[in-house]
Amino acid sequence: MTIRETLRGFERPFWVANLSEIFERLSYYAVFSTLAVYLNQTLGFPSAQAASLSGLFGGAVWVMAIFGGALADRVGFRRALSSAYFILTLAYFMVGSIGAPWLAPVRAAMPLGLLAGIILFLPALGVALVKPSVVGTTARASREDVRSIGYSIYYTMVNIGSFCGPFLAGWLHAKLPAQGVFIIAAASVLAMFFVVLVFFREPRAESAAPKVTLAQTARNFGIVMTNWRFLLFLIIFSGYWIVYWQQYLILPLYIEQYVDPHANTAMILITDPLIVITLTVALSALTRRIPSFAALTLGTLITALSWLLLAFKPSVPMAVASLAVLAIGEIIQSPRYYEYISRLAPPGQQGTYMGFAFLPIGIGSLVGGVFGGTLLARFAHQPASVWAGVVGVGVLTTVLLFVYDRTVKVAR
Repeated sequence: MTIRETLRGFERPFWVANLSEIFERLSYYAVFSTLAVYLNQTLGFPSAQAASLSGLFGGAVWVMAIFGGALADRVGFRRALSSAYFILTLAYFMVGSIGAPWLAPVRAAMPLGLLAGIILFLPALGVALVKPSVVGTTARASREDVRSIGYSIYYTMVNIGSFCGPFLAGWLHAKLPAQGVFIIAAASVLAMFFVVLVFFREPRAESAAPKVTLAQTARNFGIVMTNWRFLLFLIIFSGYWIVYWQQYLILPLYIEQYVDPHANTAMILITDPLIVITLTVALSALTRRIPSFAALTLGTLITALSWLLLAFKPSVPMAVASLAVLAIGEIIQSPRYYEYISRLAPPGQQGTYMGFAFLPIGIGSLVGGVFGGTLLARFAHQPASVWAGVVGVGVLTTVLLFVYDRTVKVAR
């Protein structure tokens, strides 16, 4: 099949949705990469609280995504995408306006932490609609024989956006105040709001299957709760994400406080997506013969040990090296994680279980923010111990995964 024939397999909604995904991820990671420092330095939150609030921002997205898919299916992808980008425009503007004079009456009426928590939850309402809409459009607007290529394009767009976000934030670091990053993020998704309205057309449905309601999604959640094997696995694997998310939750604060207060932390954070973009194909080929659960466990261990480099020598180059090793662990485990979960799902329930596969990502951010912030506060005079605690969680997760695989019977 030629490149031209392949491209003909994708309808216009596919390209519009995936283009918008670049800018959605760009905005999200531009905000996430600067959020902890913004909360700490600009708004005056202590390090522990800044990390916890950042964890709320990251975690709420993945928890809300469980219900976002059902809502997007009911209202249609065009309406869901346009609504999501409008919500995100307002949400990112509000995040950058927490300390603005025009919000002074609101700040006087409630604790600043509560106000920040409410505002930081708002982006989750938008992002939770984007992901299922783009993935759903990729499925509907791709011909069957090129659909796998379509998902590869989608994954590439996600990583391009996750690279460009911190890069943009880093580039703006010396040119604009911290609030400027959030304004740029808001402008980016506002542009996608108009792109969707003008160019996106609802892709045709593949079947007349009944739509999944929010009530059905809630019932599916109850079904998942009865599968103790799956639930136990989700709980254990949340430890991986507790370790992983520290690059956004406490690393910027750690570098600012203990390494170099003038370092461009957002630019440092491009290391992970850059390594993922450049090495995914090669590392996937090298590790394809490793059993899925073994690859999952190995990736978890590598991700955990990556932070030892920064613990042994606190410096910007070692921060970059830690993130590079962390990215290698991510590449090894990420695709195999979904493969393994598909084996845990009972026949006919793969879709439900794959939706709940996002839960550990959200739990990891929510718990990781509190955990990382507590470490920063507890070991303020022993900074190396902060990373020792993070590594400890990763090693414990690795051990628990090993024990789980040896003692819990699962479908192979």
